[in-house]
Amino acid sequence: MFQGSMVALVTPMDASGQVDVKSLSELIEFHIQAGTDAIVAVGTTGESATLNEQEHCQTIRQVVEMVNGRIPVIAGTGSNSTQEAIDLTQCARDAGADACLLVTPYYNKPTQEGLYLHHKAIAEAVDIPQILYNVPGRTAVDMQTSTVVRLSKIKNIIGVKEATGDLQRAREILAQAAPGFEIYSGDDATSTEFLLLGGHGVISVTANVAPRAMHEMCVAAQSGDAVRANEINATLTALHRDLFVEANPIPVKWACYAMGLIPAGIRLPLTPLSEEYHDTVRLALKKAGVL
Repeated sequence: MFQGSMVALVTPMDASGQVDVKSLSELIEFHIQAGTDAIVAVGTTGESATLNEQEHCQTIRQVVEMVNGRIPVIAGTGSNSTQEAIDLTQCARDAGADACLLVTPYYNKPTQEGLYLHHKAIAEAVDIPQILYNVPGRTAVDMQTSTVVRLSKIKNIIGVKEATGDLQRAREILAQAAPGFEIYSGDDATSTEFLLLGGHGVISVTANVAPRAMHEMCVAAQSGDAVRANEINATLTALHRDLFVEANPIPVKWACYAMGLIPAGIRLPLTPLSEEYHDTVRLALKKAGVL
C-alpha cells in the first residue's frame, strides 16, 4: 500500500514552542518537490509526546489539507492508553489521513497478549489502514515476531514499522506474515539492506534533511540495484549516525533549522542541540551535500 521514502516529519515550532503553521506548509512543499513518497505526521520525530490531543489532531488535519492528496499522509496516533489511541486514530480518519502509525504502548510494559489485544481493539474500533510500530529502545516493550504475525491477519493492520535494526527479524516477518502485509524500516542505518531484503519502504528521520537522496536510494534498492542503492547510502551514513548524537528529534530539528527549513523551536523536556554537537551535525549535512 505504501512504498519508498516516508519522512518521519518534524513539527516546526516557534521560539515559544507553538506549532508554526507557515513553516509546516513550506516544509511539506519542500518534501513533495524533493520526491518524498509519503509523510508521517506527528510521530516520535514530530514530538507527539508533548502535543496535547487538540494540537495533535489539528496538526494532522493541517498536514492532510496542505498535502491535498498529492502523496499519502500517515498519522501517528499511538498511545499507551488504548482508548486514547482509538480517539486519536478516529481523529486521523475523520481528518482524511490515508493510514495511521501506532507505536507499541510505552511505559506500561504490557505482555505480548496485551499488545495483541491493544492493537486488535484499535483496528476493530476505527476502519482505517493501520501500521504497527515496534521501537523497544523507546517503549521498553518489544513486539515479538509471533505477535506481529497474529496481528497481520487483521484486515486493516497492513504493515509494521520495525525499528530494531534487526534484519533477521525482518526476514522472519516477511516469511511468516499474512499475504500482502508490508514491512517498513524504522532504522535509517540499516534501511538500504532492509529494502534489498524485500522491505517495502523506510519511515525515515534522515529524509527530513536529505529527501531526494532517500527517495533515490529507495528506488534503486526496490528495483534491485544494490550497487546504486549502496552508493547513495554511502553519502548518508554520517547523517544516519549523527542525527542521533542526542535523543531524536533534537539533532534533526537543529539540522532543519541550520538548513533554513524551520525555526529553532522545540518543546521541553527536549532542549536544543548541545553546542558541542553543532559541528558534528553540520559536517554530516555537508557530506550529504545538503548544506
